[in-house]
Amino acid sequence: MTRTSPSRAAKPAPVLPRSRATVAFALLGVAFAVLAGRALYLQVVDNDFLQQRGAARYSRAIEVAAHRGRILDRFGSPLAISTPVKSLWAFPAQFDATPAQLASLARILATTPQALKKRVASADDFVYLAKEVSPETSERALALGIHGLNDENAYRRYYPGGEVTAHIVGFTGDRDVGQEGMELSQQAWLAGVPGSRRVIVNRRGDAVEDVASIRAPQEGRDLALAIDSRLQYVAYRELKAAVEANKARAGGLVMIDVKTGEILALANMPTYNPNSRERGARDRMRNRALTDVFEPGSTLKPFTIAAALDAGKVRPDTPIDTNGGVMTIGGRTIHDAHREGTLTVEQVIQKSSNIGAARIALQLPATTMWQTLSEAGFGALPRTGFPGEVSGRLRPAKTWKPIEQATISYGHGISVTLVQLARAYTIFATDGELKPITMLKTDGAVAGVPVVKPKTAAEVRHMLEMVTQPGGTAPRAQIAGYRVAGKTGTAHKLQGGVYTDKYVASFVGFAPVSNPRLVVAVMIDEPEASSYYGGDVAAPVFSAVMGGALRMLGVPTDAPVGNVVLPPEDQRVREET
Repeated sequence: MTRTSPSRAAKPAPVLPRSRATVAFALLGVAFAVLAGRALYLQVVDNDFLQQRGAARYSRAIEVAAHRGRILDRFGSPLAISTPVKSLWAFPAQFDATPAQLASLARILATTPQALKKRVASADDFVYLAKEVSPETSERALALGIHGLNDENAYRRYYPGGEVTAHIVGFTGDRDVGQEGMELSQQAWLAGVPGSRRVIVNRRGDAVEDVASIRAPQEGRDLALAIDSRLQYVAYRELKAAVEANKARAGGLVMIDVKTGEILALANMPTYNPNSRERGARDRMRNRALTDVFEPGSTLKPFTIAAALDAGKVRPDTPIDTNGGVMTIGGRTIHDAHREGTLTVEQVIQKSSNIGAARIALQLPATTMWQTLSEAGFGALPRTGFPGEVSGRLRPAKTWKPIEQATISYGHGISVTLVQLARAYTIFATDGELKPITMLKTDGAVAGVPVVKPKTAAEVRHMLEMVTQPGGTAPRAQIAGYRVAGKTGTAHKLQGGVYTDKYVASFVGFAPVSNPRLVVAVMIDEPEASSYYGGDVAAPVFSAVMGGALRMLGVPTDAPVGNVVLPPEDQRVREET
């Protein structure tokens, strides 16, 4: 039997003290419990986090564009429509293009590889490489096989009227949001609400499958304007021709339906093409008829006369001594363009006498005259709903000095917009009522607000018809087959507080006189050709536009076809204020 020596005997195993063992097992138990609790929390209570992190590796939420509502004219002809296009997009982390592919993509998109790189590098989770490209362009880009490059359906705004309706309709900008015109003012009505969809993305970053629609897009609503596209084109054509022929700086034209208050046409020059990304100078985008003010000159005289007639201070045949066309008030002297003696009130309007208007105005309390002008809409917003419209300037009567009351009587010392002026003339085209006006189509005639007595309106209407006859300042406003009424204006421009040798020529009128249907206001800014008088520059535009409009609308004639009578050139009456 072999025996083991005591020196080689096995040593006893170390024994962990009971207290230390308890602590160790307790710590292990706590750690296990924490892990189990965390796993339970993430998988049962708050499992969105893990799902989101997992989904982020293979799915994305993509916005779905909503179709913007159309803008239509009063007969349903489109003025603004959205056409289907494509937008190219990518996830920056998954976009992978070779130098050759990037160069080819840049050529297709008419940009540079450096610009594309910068756009991708500056984005976090999503980037558009190109918006509103044609389907053909999108197809060529995708054919390059670039990893992570995708396309989506989108819409681009198109304006069939181009320059003709630019100032009315306006245009949209980034993300199809209105920037000017009715596109801006009616943004809430036209714009839909974008939807979204979830897509599956493969390991290369390509969207390979639609998973679900998260939110369906809500389409925008169509908008019907009061504009008649036929009349708008006539207004644009004639205004453009007049601005060019008279070498003018700018011009504007407004046409209002007397019965409904609808703006049937509104044109400005210069204009721009809303379909072009390069729209030119901001100055060309201004809707001057609503945003620019000017001194109306003699076109304001009918309101002075109406105030005096209404107050019983004068009658149409009351004689007014014009003192040979010169009058001094408080050290200031005012003049008439033509020296006259005694004129009736009717002739003061017909021959556009500044002295006559001033003498009549000074028979009235300043507050009476101010009230008539204020109730005619001057100094207040016309409330067309168009963005940027202004109120003009009508100072409180208590600040008027006698010389200021005299000059305001013939349109100096007050500023108006062309739309305000056109609207104010609805008083004389009706039984003394100021009509509310609108850019939107209405269902029928609207009631106006009484400003002067019906008898006064009729008397001024007759005076305004005399203006267009031989002996008046606007025989060139006549229209074959129709009786017309209106008033010329030829005002020096005020610049830097000083009246200059630049002019604003204007004419505002209505027809047919027997039953007025339309009011047309024309303004030509700084004509520099052979004449600057309203009767020579603006009245012919009125005649062409009003005549064409009455015939298009089928308005019955109220005068013989041979009613147009033009006096010899050397016998024409012109005014200057």
